[in-house]
Amino acid sequence: MRRSPAETATSARKITRRALFLGGSQLAFMGLLGLRMRYLQVDQADKFRLLAEDNRIGDFLLAPARGLIYDRNGTLIAENEQTFRIVIRPEDAEELDTVLEKLEALIGLSPEEQERVRKQLKDAGPSAPVTIADRLSWEAFSLISANGPALPGVTPEVGLSRYYPWHNDFAHVVGYVGPVSSYDISKMETVDPLYKIPKFQLGKFGVEAQLEDTLKGGAGLRRVEQNAYGRIIRELDRQEGQPGANIQLTVDHKLQNFVQARLGGESASAVILDVETGDILAAGSTPAFDPNLFVRGISSADYRALLENDHRPLPAKSVQGAYPPGSTFKMVTALAALEADAVDPDETVRCLGHIEYGGRRFHCWKRAGHGNLNVVGSLRHSCDVFYYEMAQRAGIEKIAEMGRRLGLGQDYDLPLSGVSSGLMPDKQWKLENRGADWLVGDSLNASIGQGFVLATPMQLAVMTARIATNREIIPRLLKSVDGVEQPIRGGEPLGINENMLRSVRQGMFEVSNSNRGTAFASRIADEALRMSGKTGTSQVRSTVVDNSEVPWEQRDHALFVAFAPSDAPRYAVSVVVEHGGGGSSVAAPIARDLMLFALHGSVPPLSSYPSSQRNTIRERLESLPIIGQDPEKVGRSQA
Repeated sequence: MRRSPAETATSARKITRRALFLGGSQLAFMGLLGLRMRYLQVDQADKFRLLAEDNRIGDFLLAPARGLIYDRNGTLIAENEQTFRIVIRPEDAEELDTVLEKLEALIGLSPEEQERVRKQLKDAGPSAPVTIADRLSWEAFSLISANGPALPGVTPEVGLSRYYPWHNDFAHVVGYVGPVSSYDISKMETVDPLYKIPKFQLGKFGVEAQLEDTLKGGAGLRRVEQNAYGRIIRELDRQEGQPGANIQLTVDHKLQNFVQARLGGESASAVILDVETGDILAAGSTPAFDPNLFVRGISSADYRALLENDHRPLPAKSVQGAYPPGSTFKMVTALAALEADAVDPDETVRCLGHIEYGGRRFHCWKRAGHGNLNVVGSLRHSCDVFYYEMAQRAGIEKIAEMGRRLGLGQDYDLPLSGVSSGLMPDKQWKLENRGADWLVGDSLNASIGQGFVLATPMQLAVMTARIATNREIIPRLLKSVDGVEQPIRGGEPLGINENMLRSVRQGMFEVSNSNRGTAFASRIADEALRMSGKTGTSQVRSTVVDNSEVPWEQRDHALFVAFAPSDAPRYAVSVVVEHGGGGSSVAAPIARDLMLFALHGSVPPLSSYPSSQRNTIRERLESLPIIGQDPEKVGRSQA
């Protein structure tokens, strides 16, 4: 049926309205879509580009393996152990409260630890990771890894941590590492990115600190794909870090252990040198501490206990402790006087128990006097008056010159913390540092190792080694780096007249081997291993009072130096016992035990001791906590 013209017109008008409405709707939709696309692609381009790039690909620094430290025989004395931890970055911490609640349920993360994490995230840079928990058990680490999808931003990591298997024995030599602190960062001119890795360990003391650049290695890189929530989807690339160099020290772990055990609970130190090479075979300091306490950050209580201990366990007394050397200095004065032609080796000086100078009386330790003594006798009896006379004849300049020649007042380039140069004073030093002229009385005090003279146990061992060899022995602690042997320095002749040295060495021999020597009770019975030594007692107070009548901290220091065997020296030893009293009664017996262990390479046989002392020696050796030793067998198979 045909439509009328009116109906056709009406239908056309309806179609036109619908087309216009549909077209308008389409145009509006396209306009909105275009505006949205412009907003996303232009206005928000930077934001979404950052999300696409940063959230999708993440770069993480990998800590390298720290170099290992060995003793001279290849025994590990500082190693790395595997540890498990979890970290989070501030940029991934949007759901932090939820994450911490879940970790509390999973591994028992305490409220205190949660608060620490919040604070560190607040203080950290936008990409600096923060450790949530460290040193997790394998079970806890596995639990975290299995629940990874529910812990956005949390990254489980397997790392390495320093461990010191010999605990106290090498605390003052190897030192320790600890977490990098803001204070550590503030001291650096340029900050290695390694130090921003969570819980990265930095050398803080001893060899660990002084050879930090050698031991730390270079950072590696781990590139991962992450989703927008910070969860790692997969690892894209991994470049392991460059391990730190392995180093070998000159110390012997068995000898070092024996030194620490023999010094015991004393506030003391001892050094043993190889007189041919200058190698430091042992450098003990007691009391000591367990460096493992510092690796993860020592507690306030533990640190306070170390600080408040009057025996000072933290300093390395072998190189940091500077003491008046007392009578161990008399060899310096004797050689200075001999070389200056101020005395002939056979010339005698009469000791009446004191001398008077400038209205002041300078006493000998033996108030009744020693009578007539030459150089050898003066050392054997440790006569003070003889050396007061030598000081007046030779003068402080000659004495100071000889002291420096023998290694006192000198800096040694050792990879140890706080190495003291001691003090070998002269006229110029006093004028510059005290603003006063040098007095003859200063020379008298210096001649017997008192007054301004200061020496470390390391310097005393060097002095003794140089007297034994007449060569410039320089102490060496670093034996090799990654297998490359480090040079032995020094060794040049000192140029001291051998006849003069012979007199001094004979005096030292008689100190230990003459029945009138001050250290005769600490002699070595084996004639092939006999020791030449010198006792010393340095005052720490001006009044003359018996040590038993004053508090411990006011008692005299006890010292002893020696080399052995006397006929063909191999080792030099020095021992200082703070406030120990007498060098002959306290320091000399320790030095003999240390020397014998060095000579034998193990616990000394009882045959090396005088027969009358062997029962006492046996009991003493049995009581020592020596590694690899059965207390029931010590001495018995060697008697």
